[in-house]
Amino acid sequence: EEYSSTMFPLNKSHHWKPPTEPQNFSYLVFSVLLGFSIFVFERYLSARQRRLLHDPNPPRPLIDSLSKIDKTSSDSEKSILKDAEEKFSKTQDYSLAKSTFEFISSTISQMISIGATLCGLYPLLWDLSADIIGDPKMTIKMSIVFTAMTVLFEEFISLPFSIYNTFYLEHRYNFNKTTPLQFVKDKLKSLLLMAAIGTPVLITVIWVVEKGGKYFFIYLWAFLFVFALLMMTIYPVFIAPLFNKYEPLQKGELRTAIEDLAAKVSFPLKELYVVDGSIRSAHSNAYMYGFGKNKRIVLYDTLLTQVKQPELVAILGHELGHWKMGHTLRNFFVAQVYTFLTLMGYGFVTGAVGEKLLGDFGFDSTPPLPALLGIMLYMTAILAPLDHILSFCMNALSRRYEFQADAYAVGLGLGGELQTGLCKISLANLGNMNPDKLYSAYHYSHPPLVERLSAMMEKMERDSKKEE
Repeated sequence: EEYSSTMFPLNKSHHWKPPTEPQNFSYLVFSVLLGFSIFVFERYLSARQRRLLHDPNPPRPLIDSLSKIDKTSSDSEKSILKDAEEKFSKTQDYSLAKSTFEFISSTISQMISIGATLCGLYPLLWDLSADIIGDPKMTIKMSIVFTAMTVLFEEFISLPFSIYNTFYLEHRYNFNKTTPLQFVKDKLKSLLLMAAIGTPVLITVIWVVEKGGKYFFIYLWAFLFVFALLMMTIYPVFIAPLFNKYEPLQKGELRTAIEDLAAKVSFPLKELYVVDGSIRSAHSNAYMYGFGKNKRIVLYDTLLTQVKQPELVAILGHELGHWKMGHTLRNFFVAQVYTFLTLMGYGFVTGAVGEKLLGDFGFDSTPPLPALLGIMLYMTAILAPLDHILSFCMNALSRRYEFQADAYAVGLGLGGELQTGLCKISLANLGNMNPDKLYSAYHYSHPPLVERLSAMMEKMERDSKKEE
């Protein structure tokens, strides 16, 4: 009768005690089954997408949209539709290769995760942390050692996949520019930064949980709120330059056009940078950062070669739409509310079932419970389904914001240039031209290209009728 609560994990902590009464529910078994169910659902979505990736021809809605763009575009160098038709087979092949890689890597990772949980790897690492520190009561030091070993274990598992993705898959399609030495340096820098920043954060979190009393979640949320603001401030100024070189955009027509657009919409632009993204990848991007009247725009050098000046200005008009409508602040607000509710839920869960939660996963459940283990298991066994639901909702909200930012750029008179610019970027990056609706709804934070083009065309037609 006690199979679900005492057989797994196979290895348990030295001081683990069996339940005194028969147990009909195990958080460990629930966590494993839930994780596997989510995994199966995501594989179903991938299968739907893979079916479309075998189509030999572009979907009709995309062809119709690109044909309309060609008729109205002032760029006579090359037909967007013809370019898409020529690259369609390659984009399908690239998306299929990524899908296959994702299927294999996620399957192996899922099996390792389930195996590690059922075999009791984490109670073993916790006991090993106690042996290294020499005193099981020094939970903060034990938590640091335990976290370090867990991170290294996860890095060890993910490293082969990262190497394959970078040096085979991305290289096969001429995207990878990273050298082996650069790859190693990036990994080491990331681990050192994680240790330098993560260690004091971890210590503070544990201290607040242990010393904060009944309302610790309020103090912990306040700390994480301040930390998030701090990271938003220091990351682009001090951390990002450790990995890439940022230089001011040279004076010229492009800089003048961008500054004129910023002035037109009252965007407090302080500086324009170009980042050498090409040292690692041929993929492109652009983003903004900064608080108040201290705004900066960053352009990837690869983007400068993929689109013409009017198209780049239109793309930035889209980005300015996000700023004008407060999308970033809204997302930050949603994230803070979710964080607060999550921490409050953690306090409730650990108070109600904390001892059973640790015991089910093979840890010593004798109070006081280690804060790190409580947080880790709460996120694994309780919060996981909510995280997937939130991710789905946030993707839906993000796609809505993208449509709104596109509409804003159209309102600035940049609709035609934005359409051709988005098409060129998608083709240069071999973006998926044939996405499955359910797959894209679950995974994509940006709407598929054809949906964005159709929405912009509809708005441009409406605006044109109003002017008449």
